[in-house]
Amino acid sequence: MPRIKSSKKRMRQSAERNERNKGQRSQLRNAMKKVRAAASPEEAQQAFQRAESLLARAGRKHLVHPNTAARNMSRLAKAANAKAAEGR
Repeated sequence: MPRIKSSKKRMRQSAERNERNKGQRSQLRNAMKKVRAAASPEEAQQAFQRAESLLARAGRKHLVHPNTAARNMSRLAKAANAKAAEGR
C-alpha cells in the first residue's frame, strides 16, 4: 500500500479508470458479438452501426489500439455485408 499522498491518489485514479475501461471494453465486445450473431441482414446492419461507433470511440480514446479498432471495424463490415448478401 502506498504511504505517500500522491501515490494514494494515483492508486484511486487508477482504480476508477480501470473500472470505467472494463465496462467500456465489455460493452464493445458485446456489440461486436451481436454483429456476428445477427439473424437478419437488417439486424446485422443495425448492430454493425452501433459496434462501428463504439470501436471508433475506443480507438480514439486508446481503450484499444487505433489499428486494432480499424481492423475490427473492417472485419465486422465484411461480416455484416456477408449477412446482407446471404439474405438476398
